[in-house]
This record gives sequence, structure tokens and C-alpha cells, in this order.
Amino acid sequence: MALRIVLTGGGTLGSVTPLLATAEKLRESAPGAELHWIGTSAGPEAALVREIGITFHAIASGRLHRYLTWRQPGDLLLIAKGFFQAFALLGRLRPNAVASAGGFVAVPVVWAAWLRRIPVHIHQLDLRPGLANRLSAPFSRSLSVSFEKSIHDYRRPRPVLTGTPIRGSVLAGSAAEGRRKFNLSSDRPTVLVTGGGTGAARLNDLVREAAPTLCRTAQVLHLTGKGKTKPWPEAPSGYHQVEFLAGDMADALAVADLVVTRAGIGALTELAALGKPTIVVPMSGTHQEENAAWFSVKKAAKKLDEMAATPETFAKDVLGLLADKPERERLAANIRSLAQPDATAAVAEMILQAAARRPGRPS
Repeated sequence: MALRIVLTGGGTLGSVTPLLATAEKLRESAPGAELHWIGTSAGPEAALVREIGITFHAIASGRLHRYLTWRQPGDLLLIAKGFFQAFALLGRLRPNAVASAGGFVAVPVVWAAWLRRIPVHIHQLDLRPGLANRLSAPFSRSLSVSFEKSIHDYRRPRPVLTGTPIRGSVLAGSAAEGRRKFNLSSDRPTVLVTGGGTGAARLNDLVREAAPTLCRTAQVLHLTGKGKTKPWPEAPSGYHQVEFLAGDMADALAVADLVVTRAGIGALTELAALGKPTIVVPMSGTHQEENAAWFSVKKAAKKLDEMAATPETFAKDVLGLLADKPERERLAANIRSLAQPDATAAVAEMILQAAARRPGRPS
């Protein structure tokens, strides 16, 4: 009887990369386990999931709202549709367990799993508990968290502090391969800018407007997000835009002398494992602000306010840090000290324990 586990999450990469890391560890710990993924049809997760050989299933997904909005009726219909699709899909797959790290698409999957008496494991990534996990936790058998603070945010099930899973594959990048793949020079420092799988419009605009100044000294590898590259025949020499990276992300990280990123915990944890000097630009008004503030307090990243930043101040901050080698070394050492190398194995083990509680089913 084959072990079968369903992972769910998507829409953005925040809830995806830690589960991909867990999938890698599950394959090591349970050879022969059959892994499936339930995500969105329009999000960036499908390419990453399929690249590592996990069967991908898309369901309808609507956004959950804490307040009234004109989009709410349509989103509720999508959530209902996604629930019935997930219920039918889980009935066909009959997995031993379902695992989620948040994201709106995961909520109807968790609810459907609970109704089918399939054990569910939830991982809480961010310092601020998201609405998706708040709605999912009461229907789960076990819960792991990235931060000690999160232990006090949930009553049931009892949270276990594990840290954040990271993909072993991101640690295997090559700077030489990164230069070759992205046509980068070895004579200038490289700034990697990423706004996540769906991109960040405000950050993208800041980078493009600052690029002429930045590229006098550095070269910029700009990950814009899917569908957000823009034709730029007059782009300065040293500016390279790519909309999305899957397997090549490890090489992009390896070649970077400085990373500018949003404040998703998955991304920041991978940068911690790599010890990369980081400038973090959280999305205003979201849980990312707490994440960024925590890394800033630990002196593990430099925090910028995207609403206050201008192309001139953005370029000044980036070039100033590139010119200050001792400060970059301090940031690198401090962020590396936050890495949690055992987190992936711990979360994978909790999922396997949940799966062991599932009554036997025909293979």
C-alpha cells in the first residue's frame, strides 16, 4: 500500500517554497511515497511543482476577506466551487495526509480533508497568523510554526516550534553558472531583485527607474514576476529582466552579491541559509511588515519603506551597501545565524506522523 500525501498552497510563492522543501525531505524519508499538489490554475506554483515531478491539480480559488468588498460574492462562489472540486479530488486520491502552509487555495482543501477524515498538518510561516491558517487550524491534527511567538497564537492543535523548511536545492547553486545563464559580468557586483512569483508593481517601478544609476556601478538581475517584464530597448548595460525562475533560481542566488526582496518568510529563510546580504522591502499593510521588522531588529537585513522610497533613495541605499563591505559582511553573518537547518526534517516528520494516523486504505 503506497503512502500518498497531498500538499496544497499557491497563488503566491510564500506558501509554496517551504512545502517544496518538505516534499524533497518526504521523498528522502519515505522512498516510494506518492506526492500530489493541489493549487491554483493562475498562480506561479504549477511550474515549480511539476519541475520536481509532483503531480499537480488545479482547483478554483477565491480570496478570503476580513472586511466587506464588492469582490466578496464572486470570491465566495469560487471558494465553494474549490471546496467541491477538492472534496471530489480527495475522494479519488484517498491520501494518507494533507499538508498546508497557508494560502487561500488551501482552505477548501483542508475543510474537504477534514470531512473525509484525512489527517491534516498545517505550518504557520509568518509572525502574524494569516486568515487562511486561522480558518484551517481547527480542522488539522498537527501544527508547526516558524517562530516562538506563534506558539501563543493557536490553542488547538498544540503548536510545535520547528522553524521554516528550506529547499536543499537552493543551496546547490553555482555563481559561475549564474553568470553564464544570465549573461553577467564577473567585473561588477550583482544585485538580485525579486518581488516574488507574482511580482511587485511598486518595487518593479523603483528598480527600473533606479536602474540607470545602479548600472553605472553594478549589474541588476531583476525578477519581475509572471507577465510583468516590459520591453526596454534603451535599458542600461548591465540591466537584465526575467519574469520568473524555477530551477535556475539557485544559480541566481549564488551569483548575487546583494539581494533585494519582499518579506515572505520562505524567501528570507532561504537567504538566511545562504548568508546573503539582504535589503527587504515589505508589502505595505501586510504581514510582511512584521517579518521585515523582526529581521531588521536582529540586524539581519536592511529594511526599506517602499511607499517612502524614491528611485534616487533606492539607488543610494543599494549602492551604499554595495560600497560598505564590512556592513554587508555583518548582515550576512547575522542573517546566517537565523538559519534553522533541522526545520525541514522536523516538519516532514510531523506530516508522516499525521499520515500514520490515517486508517488503512486500498492502494
